[in-house]
Amino acid sequence: MGRPHLIGRLLERDRRIVIAAMTIAVAACAAFIVSGGGTGMSSIGMTRMTGPAGALIAQTPDMLMPVAWTPGYAAVIFLMWWLMMVAMMVPSVAPVVLLYGALRPERGAAGQIEFLAGYLCIWALFSLAATAVQVMLTASGLLSAMFMSVTGAYLGAGLLIGAGLYQLTPLKSACLASCRGPVEALTSHRRTGRAAAFRMGLSHGGYCLGCCWALMVLLFVGGVMNLWWVMAIAVYVAIEKLAPGGDRIARLLGVALILAGLALAARTAGIAWT
Repeated sequence: MGRPHLIGRLLERDRRIVIAAMTIAVAACAAFIVSGGGTGMSSIGMTRMTGPAGALIAQTPDMLMPVAWTPGYAAVIFLMWWLMMVAMMVPSVAPVVLLYGALRPERGAAGQIEFLAGYLCIWALFSLAATAVQVMLTASGLLSAMFMSVTGAYLGAGLLIGAGLYQLTPLKSACLASCRGPVEALTSHRRTGRAAAFRMGLSHGGYCLGCCWALMVLLFVGGVMNLWWVMAIAVYVAIEKLAPGGDRIARLLGVALILAGLALAARTAGIAWT
């Protein structure tokens, strides 16, 4: 009786440590993004200017100010993207981290933190790619340096439609199924060795990236630092992964995004004809 009781106490202690660590990480990253993400611009101020509709609707030509893409500024943008991903994605992956701890109790809190580190490395790679895309779009005049959102309504409509179509693909469904039912993946693809937890985190992060990357691209439509869009996508991701019927919700969102993109394109065409 004594040994099981001790194990239970250790598991509960590790659980509390990991929950506290994830909570602090999310709060710190969220505060950093709200403060402007190191860009020198106020996220709150920009969000007030654009509102829930997003920066694409509110842009004017004078907002296409040039920006000097020095290595230092690119590093700031990468950090902004990565810490934003931490704030947005850790809440939805937290149950999986704790599940890993329950399945591999011998690794303790350290194993769960290593799992989370592997997971966040995948989102660091995404952030690197997003930074590269932002550099190219800004240099070509297709992205506002001020609001970090696309400058053309047709491009915005295309991103909405593309994200909607991806929601309906078998790849999206397969990745979402793995995110919603991680037990099989954590047990059937169990790694061994010192870096086992980290590699498991990488594996789960890969599925999560396959599930959510198109949704994150939509930040280029509403504004990368538009807090309305950041919060909406983060909440939706959690619902899609954790709520009953999340697979059906994903398909419904796909249809809604396609219709929104078509409506934006039609509205833009109507304005052009008047």
